[in-house]
Amino acid sequence: MIFRSFLLAMGQLSDPRFRRVFFIGIALALALLIGFTAAFTGLINWVTPEEVWLPILGEVRWISDLVSWGSAFLLMFLSVFLMIPVASAITSMFLDDVAEAVEDEHYPGLPAPTKVPFGDALRDTINFLGLLVGVNILAIVLYVLFAPAALFIFWGVNGFLLGREYFTMVAIRRVGRVAAKKLRRRFAGTIWLAGVFMAMPLSVPLLNLIIPILGAATFTHLFHGLTNPRPETGSLHHPQ
Repeated sequence: MIFRSFLLAMGQLSDPRFRRVFFIGIALALALLIGFTAAFTGLINWVTPEEVWLPILGEVRWISDLVSWGSAFLLMFLSVFLMIPVASAITSMFLDDVAEAVEDEHYPGLPAPTKVPFGDALRDTINFLGLLVGVNILAIVLYVLFAPAALFIFWGVNGFLLGREYFTMVAIRRVGRVAAKKLRRRFAGTIWLAGVFMAMPLSVPLLNLIIPILGAATFTHLFHGLTNPRPETGSLHHPQ
């Protein structure tokens, strides 16, 4: 079911609504990271003194430059781990557009979903972003301590978070928040496995940029397959 859902999602990548969410998500993610970098660098420059007196060396004037360069390299390192969670979280804010495109194409005749208010979607996105970034920063410690297993830790942690959040947001549109959480617990294993398959390409440059869109579409198919499995639902081919 997971692979079928993914293949169905792949077959719809040319949908204009998919492309719109992709470009919006990447633009906002880049803007957020650039803004964070500027703010962080400005803070470092503000708290670092221009001159420092050190024993033996005496007055040192290059400490500020050293700290600034160090913070720049730190941000470059963190961006490798944080760019994708940020893009995934921002894409989740526009998940309704992707899910609607999937349902229009593969599940015609469904009643109109319950629209999630923009304020609620924004709140969920901020919470999801904070959770993703926070957990991934903490996971860096595990990557260092268990370096040989770092990639598997990355897949497992992000797979759990992405699967949990994307499935919930897709389900909320159809069954409401309370029932969505019950379904998430009921199908926890399948959802986590699907999330892991979503997280695995996140470590592949360029390919990882499209994964949030594919993930949203895949979990839309997965939700319908788990809650109303019908062999005739969906098709791997677009109607001509």
